[in-house]
Amino acid sequence: MFVRLADEAYALGAAETADTYLNIDAMASAAVRAHADAVHPGYGFLAETADFAQAVIDAGLVWVGPKPETIRVLGSKVAARRIVAEVGVPMTPGTTQPVRDAAEVVEFAREHGLPIAIKAVYGGGSRGLKVVHEPDEVAAAFESAMHEAEVAFGNGDCFVERFLARPRHVEVQVLGDQFGTVLAVGTRDCSLQRRNQKLIEEAPAPFLATETVRELERAAVAICSRAHYESAGTVEFLVDDGTMSFMEVNTRIQVEHPVTEAVTGVDLVAAQLAIAEGTPVEAVPGLEPGVTPEPRGHAMEFRINAEDPSLGFVPFPGIVESLQVPTGPGIRFDSGVAAGDSISSRYDSMIAKLIVKAPTRAECLRRAERALAELHIHGVPTVVPFDKAVLESTDFGAGADWRVDDDVSNADFRVYTRWIEEELLPNLPAKTLEDWRRAGERTRWASVRVRPLRWKSWVEVDGKRVTLGLPASFASMMAFGAGMAHAGSHAAAPGNPGADSGLLAALLGGLSRPAPASDANTAADGTPVTAELGGTVVRWLADDGAPVREGAPIVVLETMKMEREALAPATGTLHITVPVGEQADYGAVLGTID
Repeated sequence: MFVRLADEAYALGAAETADTYLNIDAMASAAVRAHADAVHPGYGFLAETADFAQAVIDAGLVWVGPKPETIRVLGSKVAARRIVAEVGVPMTPGTTQPVRDAAEVVEFAREHGLPIAIKAVYGGGSRGLKVVHEPDEVAAAFESAMHEAEVAFGNGDCFVERFLARPRHVEVQVLGDQFGTVLAVGTRDCSLQRRNQKLIEEAPAPFLATETVRELERAAVAICSRAHYESAGTVEFLVDDGTMSFMEVNTRIQVEHPVTEAVTGVDLVAAQLAIAEGTPVEAVPGLEPGVTPEPRGHAMEFRINAEDPSLGFVPFPGIVESLQVPTGPGIRFDSGVAAGDSISSRYDSMIAKLIVKAPTRAECLRRAERALAELHIHGVPTVVPFDKAVLESTDFGAGADWRVDDDVSNADFRVYTRWIEEELLPNLPAKTLEDWRRAGERTRWASVRVRPLRWKSWVEVDGKRVTLGLPASFASMMAFGAGMAHAGSHAAAPGNPGADSGLLAALLGGLSRPAPASDANTAADGTPVTAELGGTVVRWLADDGAPVREGAPIVVLETMKMEREALAPATGTLHITVPVGEQADYGAVLGTID
């Protein structure tokens, strides 16, 4: 959708993210080729990479974000912790330098105890974050964290800190300008997480005492002022029973920024653009000098991810066959896809954001229930059934009549960062889980249907995307040529009558979805090791021909920048059929166990 909405689009010339959206030269060169005036980096990939910011500036363009040196200091979670210590903000124990190997992690755990969190130094969105509860998990967790960080951010450095068991995740939105002014623009609660990734956020952060809110805002401004922060940024904290601990600074706009926009009336992206042009923070519409805007009403954001909650939130690539979005007062739907679009395994699982605003939290909850009931997405499983279960939970709905001026304590809010895994999922009714499973099966079955032909596609001309429309009268010819194209492409060569079908095959490749794998993909002998998600095989944990035990981790798959282990379904001898680096569809046979 973002490509279709753009006035111009330029191909980066490769498929892997390391060669495209993580390739500084390719990205900067595309901006120069497009004769752009400025680059807004969004909230993924190179958004928090100082070298990319510098490359944009060196190319004569405006960087819409903090200065490269600020990104470098705050983007390194190790360096950021040193600034935090200087300004006197509390934080949990952690290493002050990247750890070199698993032995250092083990030593830290001996000194500070378990659980611990291994985090990517330049990470975000939980990529490169692993929580370790047992000593024998350290080596595998450290390797996995480094690999995820390298894939997602181009740097595998990690550090370690003590992991808090039941904290809330509260963050402060800030805006800084070129004149040294930093202003807090409100709080958000992002405690609704699974796999340490946010699913539901709300603003303002509810059930915090007024003095706690003011202290969080003061700490955020102090940290960012010391770092000479410009543009929009977020300071994240862990809050437990009124106490707070610094977590990290995100030197970019956040995914959840719309909830702050909804309750403050401040367009944060417009503010970023204005600040990049030299506008003081005080001149941003909706802001006053030195005053944190008071929230008006309550807002929630639901990340609509292509994940199957019946399979433990497995990311699920596929085709969005149809999309019906909710409407009405207080409803905003920020979508990255339209009906017919493909959800790739190479990128994040989030396909849209549902933002709901109402005068009170209670009304916001009711409005969200209605909006989720109106939202229908077919073709890929989503977390919508899970979102509905959260809204039905008495824990999440407790104190729904809370108002921002209420003097309450953190104890009134029962949700914390591991609440989903430890409280919600274990206590869901069996019928709810069964409904999720059936819905997931129906969706997964639908996702392997052949995608119908579309008569609108695109081609590249000198690396620039150009839309190609085909007359409807071509339909019969295209349908007839499809079989010939695929048959002839194998033997096409100069002088061969089938050579002309190569163009047709290439064209069809952009118009239709490949048919699902045939019976050749099933195991002839032995117990099959199947892919629990569509993605890339990144590691086999046992060699071909080696003995394996049932239930032991056997292979690691990566999709949407997340890793997931598959367990051996039987005891016996492993025979690998899909090597490291190869793509596999959901349910594909990766190997067999005799």
